[in-house]
Amino acid sequence: MIRQFLDCYRPHLRLLLLDFGCAALSGMLELGFPMAVRAFIDHLLPQADMQLIGLAVFALLAVYVANAGLMAVVTYWGHVLGIAIETELRRRAFDHLMTLSFGFYDSQKTGHLVGRVTKDLEDIGEVAHHGPEDLLIALLTFLGALGLMLLISPVLALITAAVVPAVGWVVAHYGGRMTANWQAQFGRVGAFNARIEEAVGGIRVVKAFGNEAHEQRLFAADNDLYRRTKLDAYRLMAAGNTLNYLGLRLVQVLVMLAGAVLILRSALSVGDFVAFLLLVGVFYRPLDKLGQVIETYPKGIAGFRSFLALLATAPEIEDRPGATPAGPLRGDVRFDGVTFGYTPDRPVLRDLSFSVAAGETVALVGPSGAGKTTICSLLPRFYEIQSGRITIDGIDIRDMTQASLRGQIGIVQQDVFLFAGTFRDNIAYGRLGASEADILDAARRARLDAVIADLPDGLDTLIGERGVKLSGGQKQRLAIARMFLRNPPILILDEATSALDTETERAIQQSLADLAAGRTTLVIAHRLATIRDADRILVVTDEGIVEQGSHRDLLARGGAYGRLHAAQFAPDDAAE
Repeated sequence: MIRQFLDCYRPHLRLLLLDFGCAALSGMLELGFPMAVRAFIDHLLPQADMQLIGLAVFALLAVYVANAGLMAVVTYWGHVLGIAIETELRRRAFDHLMTLSFGFYDSQKTGHLVGRVTKDLEDIGEVAHHGPEDLLIALLTFLGALGLMLLISPVLALITAAVVPAVGWVVAHYGGRMTANWQAQFGRVGAFNARIEEAVGGIRVVKAFGNEAHEQRLFAADNDLYRRTKLDAYRLMAAGNTLNYLGLRLVQVLVMLAGAVLILRSALSVGDFVAFLLLVGVFYRPLDKLGQVIETYPKGIAGFRSFLALLATAPEIEDRPGATPAGPLRGDVRFDGVTFGYTPDRPVLRDLSFSVAAGETVALVGPSGAGKTTICSLLPRFYEIQSGRITIDGIDIRDMTQASLRGQIGIVQQDVFLFAGTFRDNIAYGRLGASEADILDAARRARLDAVIADLPDGLDTLIGERGVKLSGGQKQRLAIARMFLRNPPILILDEATSALDTETERAIQQSLADLAAGRTTLVIAHRLATIRDADRILVVTDEGIVEQGSHRDLLARGGAYGRLHAAQFAPDDAAE
């Protein structure tokens, strides 16, 4: 872990050298003050030469000014270094999230993932700045001050150094426990982030059921667990700081007592004694930062471990070695002996085989849970099949790069996801960088142009988070406009109109028919009336594809499709 953390400094070696150089020089200048006081007391004062004393004071002031400049450089540019590393790690974490497969997100909560990219990395910048810098200054200060103390009085130096092992134990013991505690805190933060995300994202459901108090209780429980974990951290911090304070003050008392004895025996001058006391302060100054060390360092270390754990999560689906970008596809789709399950021991599809000709519209119908959506999720390679192969135009989809494959497949789902931007932003997401004319043409073809024309800001009208300001039909039209702009050769319509009223559904169906024209189209539908005009219908059950044919042919057979049709339309016929 330390080696991986140090690798983060490679792109910033100049800043690192500037920070370290100024920090080291500043630390060495700090050692000069006690020796200057020693010379002042033992040599300058007995001479009573005010001119010489004035020159010495001026020289000391110049050293302080120079040190102040060095400290300013360390403070600003050191934090520039820390922020640069923190920003880079956050970018890498987000970039890695974008590479992970659906299987990863299926088992994660959004709030936890947000926390891992934000809260978990908050203190890495401070550790990146202060960690190696404090370690360098501590080494220089310890060695320099110890050398000067040995020069002044070996006896007092040994007394002073005696407490170092005890302080080191405090740092190691409480630092380790604090690291574990901060990892637990990050988990608690992720839990109530997830709670907030669910409650706010589902606020309409919460209020519709009158469950505000229930959500408040759930959040209060998560919040209280976080409070308890944080109080545990402060208890550890208080214990560490207290032990550190007592140890340092005990050494000072012992040094004062032993120093007094040596002065009375004429074994130590007053200047030596005062200088030694000042050196004790310099010697233990890094240890005085124990509170900061115990609080900040474990937070940064815990965050970095969380970051490494995230990066260690390999995508379940990656481009196969030798995979090449797919050229323009016609859309001949074939499933050949495909077996797949979300867990290896529970297959959803077994030895599934079927084909779709380029430009053909094929509907998938059947009971819920039979695998219709799963079939359509396998075509863009959102999940990896366990056996068999899926080809487009005779090419195994695993031999295409994921980006080139998915770039030629368009998906319109029942639950349309829209970004909290404008009409323009959401339509243009289908083809980034599209021209104004192309965006307007896509809106027109999706029959969204009249809606946009009636808005004061037109395409630049904000639609709210997830399109909250739009009706269900307007959301679907926007998603369809996005697909018109994308213009893919293969189209997947997954229950695209099932949540709409009958009148709106009929209007949307015409837009979908225009969209599907000339494209290979897979349609998932429970309302059989919406897929009567499909070129072919596949009836999918737990046993696989049990029937296929046109609407009329399947009704004539009186099989599984006929039973589904009867279940949907018989009550209406009886009522008539």
